[in-house]
Order: sequence, then C-alpha cells, then structure tokens
Amino acid sequence: MGKDDVFRVGNGAGFSGDRVDAPGPVVDTLIERGGPAALFFECLGERTVALAQLEKRRDPARGYEPMLERLLEPVLEKCIRHGIRILGNFGAANPQGAGRVVARLAERLGLGTIRIGVVTGDDVRDRVDLSTLEVYEADVALEASGELVSANVYLDAQPMVAALREGAQVVITGRCGDPSLLLAPLIHHFGWAADDWPRIAVGSAAGHLLECGGQVTGGVYYDPGYKDIPDPANLGFPIAEVSSRGQLVITKAENTGGLVNCQVVKEQLVYEVHDPSQYITPDVTLDFTGVSVREIGRDRVEVLGVRGKPAPERLKATVCFEGGWLGEGEVSVAGPNCLARARSIADVLRQRLRIRKLDVRARVDLIGVASVHDDDRGTLSSGYAGPEPAEVRIRLAASGAREEDVDQAAREVLALLTNGPAGTGGARWRTTRRIRTQSYLVPRSIVDARVRVGTAREMA
Repeated sequence: MGKDDVFRVGNGAGFSGDRVDAPGPVVDTLIERGGPAALFFECLGERTVALAQLEKRRDPARGYEPMLERLLEPVLEKCIRHGIRILGNFGAANPQGAGRVVARLAERLGLGTIRIGVVTGDDVRDRVDLSTLEVYEADVALEASGELVSANVYLDAQPMVAALREGAQVVITGRCGDPSLLLAPLIHHFGWAADDWPRIAVGSAAGHLLECGGQVTGGVYYDPGYKDIPDPANLGFPIAEVSSRGQLVITKAENTGGLVNCQVVKEQLVYEVHDPSQYITPDVTLDFTGVSVREIGRDRVEVLGVRGKPAPERLKATVCFEGGWLGEGEVSVAGPNCLARARSIADVLRQRLRIRKLDVRARVDLIGVASVHDDDRGTLSSGYAGPEPAEVRIRLAASGAREEDVDQAAREVLALLTNGPAGTGGARWRTTRRIRTQSYLVPRSIVDARVRVGTAREMA
C-alpha cells in the first residue's frame, strides 16, 4: 500500500455516551501520519433513536446527540486546520438541531466560515403505511403496537458524499448505515462508483470493524488473566487505512492502550452478523466467508478477501411506538443471611403488587445471584444453591400503560426502608416513559434524502 495512496479514517465514538476524550489521540495520530483523512462518530442505535425521539417530544429543539459539544470541541479546530473532514450521525431525531449546535460551537471557536452539511430524509414517518410493509426478520417476535412515534430509515452513504462534494467540512446526519459513515469519505476521496461492489465492500467492512469504537482495539475483548490488553483505562480508538485499490489495514491511535491483533479483529468482524455470506448494509451486501486477517506490524492487521454483492432493494427502518411507562426500584441488603433477606424482599414485592391490584407487568431480579439469566418468575434466583453472597441488590422493574400504576409499583421498593427486613438500605426509584421499537423493510423509492450545506454563520 503506497503512502500516497492511503486514506485514513479514524473513529471518535462507538455509541452515544462513549468516552469524550477518545477522539483527541485519534486526531493527533491522523495529523502525525499525514495524508488525507477523516474522522467519524457513530452515536446511534435503535435504543438511542428511541431516546432521542422522546427527548424531541419533550423539547422540539432537542433530540440530537446530547454530548455533541463535548465530543467536538476538543478536536474541531485541529480537524479544520489539517483538512480532516468530520462525519457523524449526531442528528439522531433532529439533524437540523445538531447542525445549529455545531454552527454555534464553530462560531465560538472562531470558525464561523467552515462549511457544515446537514442530511435529512431518514424520517419517513409520514411516508410509510406499516400495514403494507414486511417486519424485519429479527424483530418478528417483538411486541410493538400503540401510537406511532417515529420511523427512521437507514440511509446509505450517498447523501453524505453529496455533502462532501459541496465542500462540507462537518457532515451531520440522522439514522444511516453505521458503516456508511466511514464509507462516505472514501467514496468522495477516491471517486468510487456507487456500484463498484468490490471497493464499496472493503469500505463498508472497514466501517463495520470501526463502528463500535474501542471494541476493535480491545474493548469487550479483554478478559483479565485470559486475554489481557495494555492500559485499558487509556484504550485507544481505531483507525482504518484504505487504498484506492481496496486494501484495508486496521490500526489505532498512537500512545494509547488497548491493542489490535487478529483475534480482536475477528471478534469484531462477526459482531452482529447473522449470515456471514449475506451481511446487509444500505450500500452493499457483504460476504465475509472468504475473509482472512494477518498481522503486519504492531497494532496493524490487514483484512483480506472481503467480497461485495449488490445493495438490497429495500432499506431497514426503525419504527418507534408509544410504549407506556417503565418503573424501576432498587434496594440493597448485605452481610450474614442477606440472600434469605433478598428472597423475602422479592416475595414481598410480588405480593404487594397483587394486594394493591396495580395494573403492571413486573419482575424482580436479585443482582449478584442470578439476575442476568433469570426469567420473569425468578426461577434461578429462588433455586440458587451456591455460596452465600456478601451482598445482594434487589431490582423491581414494572411496565404498564398508566404512569400512576407504574410509579406506585416502583415506590413499593422505597417503602421497604421501614417495612422490609433488617439491614435494608440504598433505595432508589424512578419512572420513565417507554418506547417500543420494531424494524421494517421499506422500498428505497419512499426515501427523499436532502442535503443542506452552508457556513456556520448561515447555519446558526
């Protein structure tokens, strides 16, 4: 891979809530290594879109990535000065609102002339008839009904490419394919055709490998004593090096912890992949069955054999429905006989909900005993015969259509402070509105993606 032929794309976030200090070392590495480069932030998942829609319902001016300023402020000026384009699905439920936030930040940093691109059109709520659409196969069993809140389609890379062609230095979108965020600057830089399946496949594979940030540099992978990594508190975020011919190397930020080796790259490659021969993205259908990886240096892994097939005719859309309310209450017990006290609390809570005839669906978990693998009836925790734990955290979760019922169910945990067994403490409770999500397949013809590019002063 010739030095002049390499385009580097770094990742600055793998989800909404990721480490805000992670992008800095990535940008410094991109600058140090020189050459054309871009930085992307992947901040959305089905859950995140739903939360953003709730926030927008509360305040129409919001609904975008809540950490947007914290993520961009430390790196924006450096990226602009060194010609590093920034792309992110910061828009969530409100791309235009996110655009205004970035514009105001740019003005405050003395960057009022930078060009910002905002992509809209992923919101297809007013353009779909769900009764005519197929539910995405993985979501067939999900319960989804009630008032329609939102429907956001996964856009492909082309609207972001259009924004880059119009000179955008920061590109903001809402829901799009996660790999599309990395693919877009490659298409723009190399001039790849949208149906150049071998190269589009490599770019999308790079996006898939980097989309979760630290997962491909040792996060989730490391298991102390079995799979150790250096300095996990300073985990470096990943960088993809891609050539015009479609060569791909995965590496990471310099002077950071974590690692990039064949094992961790393989683990991320199959992450969320149901069929390795048919991994569907909005831009291309990926075939990973012929992939091989090899370490070509420290924290440098080359990925070979990615193949591409035509993009799907239909696009996935995340649809959100009004889902009632969720109430949660927690309380702790510790010391001798704490398991018996925890089981008593669980039994009391279930009885209290029946006594009060609250219209909720509920479960009680004994955290530290069997909460992860237990069912709604508490089968595993009630039959637990292992060693006595030092402490147990009891969690009640209740859902229902009426806020009052759910809130009262959660408050039953609080009442245990004086009505429960000995040594009960640390109670908390909260009630939140709930959204249900389900994915559908929609025809591309209903999507009307639009791009607006202007200076920060014009956007503010």
